Amino acid sequence: MSSPAIPLDVAAAEDHLMRFLSVEGVTGQEAAIAAAVSDELRKVGVPASAIRFDEAHKRIPLPTETGNLIVDLPGTRPGPRLLFSTHLDTVPLCAGAKPRREGDRIVGDGTTALGGDNRTGCAILVVLAETLLKHKLPHPPITLLFTVREESGLHGARELDPADLGGAAMCINVDGQDPSDLIVGAVGQENWQVEIVGKASHAGVAPEKGISATLVGAIALTDAKREGWFGKVVKAGDRGTSNVGIFGGKNDKPAGDATNVVTDYVFIKGEARSPTSAFATAIAKGYEQAFRKGREEVKDDEGDMAKVTFTHTPSYPPFNLDETSPVVQRATKAMTMLGLKPNYLFSNGGLDANWLDKHGVPTVTIGAGQAEIHTIKEYVNLPEFATGCRLALLLATIED
Repeated sequence: MSSPAIPLDVAAAEDHLMRFLSVEGVTGQEAAIAAAVSDELRKVGVPASAIRFDEAHKRIPLPTETGNLIVDLPGTRPGPRLLFSTHLDTVPLCAGAKPRREGDRIVGDGTTALGGDNRTGCAILVVLAETLLKHKLPHPPITLLFTVREESGLHGARELDPADLGGAAMCINVDGQDPSDLIVGAVGQENWQVEIVGKASHAGVAPEKGISATLVGAIALTDAKREGWFGKVVKAGDRGTSNVGIFGGKNDKPAGDATNVVTDYVFIKGEARSPTSAFATAIAKGYEQAFRKGREEVKDDEGDMAKVTFTHTPSYPPFNLDETSPVVQRATKAMTMLGLKPNYLFSNGGLDANWLDKHGVPTVTIGAGQAEIHTIKEYVNLPEFATGCRLALLLATIED
C-alpha cells in the first residue's frame, strides 16, 4: 500500500479531534471522555458489543472514575494481532480548555493547557477504526486501548490485565509530536519518600531542646548533592537523573507552624530515573544514605536524634527495543512509505509503553502533532496530526 492510496478524510479526522478536545477529562476523571470516545466509535460503525471497559480502576490506588476502554476489531486477513494504544486523561491544567482553530493549528485561549496530550491519540484511534470499516481495508485483528490515569503515574497501563489484549504481538502507542520520531525505549522510575520526626521546642527560649526536622532534611539533601545523587547522575558507567519534588509537612501543609518553634515534622518526596532498574534503585539508596547522615548530625541537648523513615518503590520499568524488533521494523517500513526518515529515540520520561512492554507486548510510540504539552501555550499541529493518522493507517494495513 503506497501513501497516495491512504483514504484519509482529513476534515472528519479534525472534527473528531476538536470534539475530544472540548470534553474535559483530567487524570482520574475520564468518564466523560470515555463516553465521548465510545459514542464516536459506535457512530463510525464499531458494534457496541466490541466496546468494553476493564476493571483497572478498581486496582488503581487513587480514585478513578472508569476502567480502561478496550475495543476489538476482527481481522479481515490473517496476521498477528496489533494493539494501538493511547491515553484518555489530560493533566489538570487542561481543565476548562476552549479549543479553536487558528490557521494550521488548534490552540486554547491562553488560560489553560489544551489537551492535545493525548486527545490527538484518541482521535487517531477513532479515525483508524472509521477508515478501516468505511473503506473495508484489509487488516489483521486489531485491539484499540484507551488507558486511564497515564498522566498521574501510568496507572491504567500498569493495572491492565494482559489477557484483555487478546494476545497482541506488538503495539503502536500514540503519544508524541513529530511523526518522524519513533520512541523505542524509555527510562524506568523509582519513587522515594522520607518522613522526618524531630522534636518541637521554643526556638527562642530553648532551641537546644529541639530536634529540627527541617535541618535534618536540608543537611541530607546537601549531602546527596555533594555525593552526586541529585540532578544528572553518572557513576561508574551508569547514568540517570533524580529530583526532589515535595518538601512539606503533614496533609499538604507547610513544614512547621511558626518561626519560633523548632520544626518537628518534615515530609520529602522525590524520584530517580535510569535506563536500568538497578541504577534507579541505587540512586534512591544514595538518598537513603544521605538521610541517615543528616539524622546523625542533628541532636538535642541530650543527644537524641530524629526518627527518619525512608522508603522507595519502583514506579515503572525501563525498556529498550532493538531496531530488529518486529514492531520497530513495521514502524520503520510505514514511515519510509510515507516519505519520513525515522528518528529513533530513547525517552527520559515514562510512557504507557513502559508497562505494555512489561506486559509482554513490544511497543513503539509515534507522534501526532501535540506540542508545548502541559503548558498554556499548548497547541496541535494539524499537518502533523494528519500525518500521524496516515501513519497509523499504514501500520494497521501494510503486509509484513
